[in-house]
Order: sequence, then C-alpha cells, then structure tokens
Amino acid sequence: MNAFDRWLFYAANLLVGGSGLVYAVLRYLVKPTDPYAVVNHPAQPLVQHLHLWTAPLLVFAFGHFFYHHAWAGWRGGVREGRRSGLTLLALGGPMIASGYLLQTATSEGGRTAWIVIHVAASLLWLAGAAGHLLAHRRAH
Repeated sequence: MNAFDRWLFYAANLLVGGSGLVYAVLRYLVKPTDPYAVVNHPAQPLVQHLHLWTAPLLVFAFGHFFYHHAWAGWRGGVREGRRSGLTLLALGGPMIASGYLLQTATSEGGRTAWIVIHVAASLLWLAGAAGHLLAHRRAH
C-alpha cells in the first residue's frame, strides 16, 4: 500500500467509524435531562450528520481497496491478510447497504432491523479492519 492508500484507509475508518461510535453512544446510552427532549444530547444531530457526510468516503475507499488492494493481491497470490481481507469484503456489503436502507425504511420494524444489521456489521467491520492491519504489520 502506498501512502495515499494508508491515509485513505485510516481517515475513512476513523471518521466514519469514530462518528458512528460516538453517535451510538449519544443515541442509545445517554439519557436526556429533559423528558421532552427530541435528542439525548445537543451534539447528537451534528455527530449524526458528520457520520452521514463522511460515509461516502468509506464507500469510495471500499471500492478503491477492492480493486487496487484486494483484487491485485488475489491475482498476485499474496497470502498474508487474506482471511481478514475476505472478512472485510464480506462485511462491507451489508454495512454499506444497511446504512442506506435504514434511512429509507418506512416501518418501525424495518428500521429497527436495518439498524441492528448496520450496527453489527459496522462493529465487526471495525474489528476486522484492526485485525487486517495487524495481519499486514506482522507480515512486514
């Protein structure tokens, strides 16, 4: 991976993953002081918007890495990081699709299902991304 690829991978995962984790804490763990509050914390809408605005960077990075890193490594017979890389490929689709689908769900049950899928796939993605980085660092 060249310097741009490393920067893109770190930046996309830190911005999107970090804002997603902060949003989840604000949305599901913080209790509002006002029982009539629309949001749990005043920063919650800003963090949600940051997550939505930066998500396309991770989608772009996913496509970039599929072509320039995963596909090239597969064709070149690179073995290190293959298992964690395939795990990321398998998680990327559900994470990305559920992120878009939860915004367009029309029923409460459908929205809840997409949120559960998105949160699960995203947490597994972040763990897989950390594992993939460790696998490559150990190999070099």
